[in-house]
Amino acid sequence: MSEADAEAAEPTPGKTEVWIEKYRPERLDEIKGHEDIVPRLQRYVEQDDLPHLMFSGPAGVGKTASSQAIAREVYGDDWRENFLELNASDQRGIDVVRDRIKDFARSSFGGYDHRVIFLDEADALTSDAQSALRRTMEQFSNNTRFILSCNYSSQIIDPIQSRCAVFRFTELGEAAIEAQIREIAEIEGITVTDDGIDALVYAADGDMRKAINALQAAAVMGETVDEETVFAITATARPEEVEAMVEHAIGGDFTAARAALEELLTDRGLAGGDVIDQLHRSAWSFDIPEKETVRLLERLGEADYRITEGANERLQLEALLASLALEN
Repeated sequence: MSEADAEAAEPTPGKTEVWIEKYRPERLDEIKGHEDIVPRLQRYVEQDDLPHLMFSGPAGVGKTASSQAIAREVYGDDWRENFLELNASDQRGIDVVRDRIKDFARSSFGGYDHRVIFLDEADALTSDAQSALRRTMEQFSNNTRFILSCNYSSQIIDPIQSRCAVFRFTELGEAAIEAQIREIAEIEGITVTDDGIDALVYAADGDMRKAINALQAAAVMGETVDEETVFAITATARPEEVEAMVEHAIGGDFTAARAALEELLTDRGLAGGDVIDQLHRSAWSFDIPEKETVRLLERLGEADYRITEGANERLQLEALLASLALEN
C-alpha cells in the first residue's frame, strides 16, 4: 500500500469505522489470495469485453469485492450509477427479476456500452426466479452484464451457468490472510504478536471478513493483540483443547471427554456446529492412528447431519464421544 493510501486509510478522530468496509479492495490488483482469478478479470476489463460472470465459493473470500472492483475500474467515479447490487436471499421472488432488474436494465444512461447488475447469493433464488432471470439475461444482453455470486454453483440452473464465465473462489490461504492482517495492523498502529497472527488465521478459517472483524474486536481489548485475546473474542477453542477431548474419548475415558465438551459448550460458549467444524479441521493433525481418524470423521459426518436436521447439539456430540470411547 502506498503512503498516500495509508494516509487516506487513517481513522478520522471521533469516528468509528467498520474495518471490513474501510479496507475493502477498490481495485482488482488489491485483492489477495486469488492469483489465478484476478489476472483473468483484469484482462476482461482491459479489453472492455466483459461477459456475464458467476462467482462461486464460501463467504469472505472476495466475491463481492471483486464485483465492486470491476465496476470501479470500468466506470470510475460513475460506478455507483452503473452498478446495481441486489441480495437474492432478501429479495428472492420472481418479482425482483421482473421489476427491479428490468427497470435498471431499461433505464437510459450515457457514455458506456453496458451497465452491471450484481446479484449476491443468487443460489437463494427460487427456480421460477432463476428461469425469469435467464430470459432477462437474454433480453438485455446488448446493454447489461450480470455478475452472479453464490456459495454453491450446483444450486444455479444449467441454462444460467452456460451463459456465464464461471470463477470458483476457494478459501483464502494462510499467507493471504496473514499479509492483510499485518498490513491493517501497521496502518492502525496495532501491535500483534506472532501467536496472535496465528490465532487470527486459525479462527478465520479462510474467511477474510472474519479475520478483519476479529482483529478489530481484539484491538479494542488492549494495546497488544495476542493469542489469548483472539481466542476469547472469537469464541474459538484452541486446537490442543479439541485434541485433548478426542484423545480422552479414543482412550476410553468418556467422563474426561464429556467434561472437556461441557467446558467448550458452557464455559466457552461454543455452538455445537462450531465444535464439529473445529474437529473436522483438526482431525488429521491429531496425534492419533489413521484408523482412529477415519472413525472420527465417520462419526463427525453422522453428528453433523443429525444436528443440521434439528437434533439436540449436546446430545449428538456426547453420543459422538461415547461411540469413540465404546470401541476401545
